[in-house]
Amino acid sequence: MGLKSEDDKRPSKLAIMDDISDTPRGLGTRHWVTFMLFLGMANAYVMRTNMSVAIVAMVNHTALPVSHEAMDTECGDVSPNSTKDTLQQDGEFVWSSPLQGYILSSFFYGYVITQIPFGILSKRYGARLFLGVGMLINSVFGLLVPVAAKAGYPWLILVRFIQGLGEGPIVPCSHAMLAKWIPPNERSRMGAAVYAGAQFGTVISMPLSGLLSAYGFAGGWPSIFYVFGLIGTVWCIAFLLFVSEDPEQCPRIKEAEKKYILNSLWGAAGSSSPPIPWKKILMSMPFWAIMLAHMGQNYGYETLMTELPTFMRQVLHFSIKDNGFVSALPYLCMWLFSMFISVVADWMLSSGRFNHTQVRKIINSIGEYGPAIGLFIAANTGCNPAATVAILAVGVGLNGGIYSGFKVNHLDISPRFAGILMAFTNCLANLTGLLAPIIAGYIIDGNPSQAQWRIVFYIAGGVYIFCATFYNLFSSGRRQDWDNPAEDDANAKKAAEKKARKSERKNASYENTAETAQ
Repeated sequence: MGLKSEDDKRPSKLAIMDDISDTPRGLGTRHWVTFMLFLGMANAYVMRTNMSVAIVAMVNHTALPVSHEAMDTECGDVSPNSTKDTLQQDGEFVWSSPLQGYILSSFFYGYVITQIPFGILSKRYGARLFLGVGMLINSVFGLLVPVAAKAGYPWLILVRFIQGLGEGPIVPCSHAMLAKWIPPNERSRMGAAVYAGAQFGTVISMPLSGLLSAYGFAGGWPSIFYVFGLIGTVWCIAFLLFVSEDPEQCPRIKEAEKKYILNSLWGAAGSSSPPIPWKKILMSMPFWAIMLAHMGQNYGYETLMTELPTFMRQVLHFSIKDNGFVSALPYLCMWLFSMFISVVADWMLSSGRFNHTQVRKIINSIGEYGPAIGLFIAANTGCNPAATVAILAVGVGLNGGIYSGFKVNHLDISPRFAGILMAFTNCLANLTGLLAPIIAGYIIDGNPSQAQWRIVFYIAGGVYIFCATFYNLFSSGRRQDWDNPAEDDANAKKAAEKKARKSERKNASYENTAETAQ
């Protein structure tokens, strides 16, 4: 059940035209905040994905206790040139596939621990500082990865774990800032723009990491972490200096834009901070629909993000230089499609023909059923690298729909608690996602055949379909009744009365005890 004022009453064309006329023309401060959050998200995903490419160059594949990394030969033997390239790419670390899986997933263990705490803290104390300082920790420890790797894999796992701790605030705090800065009729575009930073970061990270591994300074792969760690540190300093918590605290925002934002955010900004209705949130099916969609997305996405470079190497026999570019292609498609579909989503809403619930379900179905079908087809393309890459590019590209689907749905059902809701869904989703590289590592360990990789892809596709179907059955785009600012005074009065009655009972109990003692 939701509030009728948000979604049941579809906007008339006259109301839509009034909203458009009130919108400040040109680029404003909210666009600057969106751009900085976009760069922050890109930086976060660079830090998350660069290890996936770097680890291919870090591992001494020929020294593993299997036949030269057990390269798949179903698509023909590895060519002499490729073999020469492979030997030149060998690193200094003898890490088995399961150990590589634990190294890749160690980041996510730290990442999930800080989701809920930062979601709650950002609601109470603001999101900007937690986001900026957290990402600064992530960037600085990224500079320490080469030193940690040479000291031993336990140290590397620890450093990656701390990086994950630092990156924890990025999603819940970005969501909290979007709730304060972005009007409802711009959420699909702005939200997709921010979260498309994930794909932009991946697109930049994978090919550039491949080039740095082959040609970079400090021995190749260490330069990956030095370059991106320095860039991340610069962004953190700029973010803390030039971005404000909300429009009311921003000294540079124009009065017209400030009025436009605050008038459109009905009780969403920091001016209204009621107690968090934990019980009602946990009893809300739209919340659980977002949760399942998020979990399915992360499992499928992390399977591809962490394992695609390995699949490209073991089965399709791409060199590490080509690997980075080819592995990045699906995410380039996802980035571009997310921008296109976000405009379509906002057009659907502004046309008055669709409500928020319908738009979120339609766009999210494209975003999760699309990659599932792509994974099923890619698992059966055989020895056709071009077809496999093309299908994965289209399938993962369609995945961009999720940013105008469930990913901004938190803002629809509860603008004031969006950061906390995102913290919960992102925490459990990443717990699910961190299983992906571990499960894939055990499936392909010592036997990276097409049949084994097919199992990896089938599992990811099945998870996508189940979770997307659950979302379609139970999701909503309406603001929920447990986030109704109009009831804040009544709820506060009830809470005060309940506290007063409890205090009276406590005092009466003390008096009875005293009388009995006398």
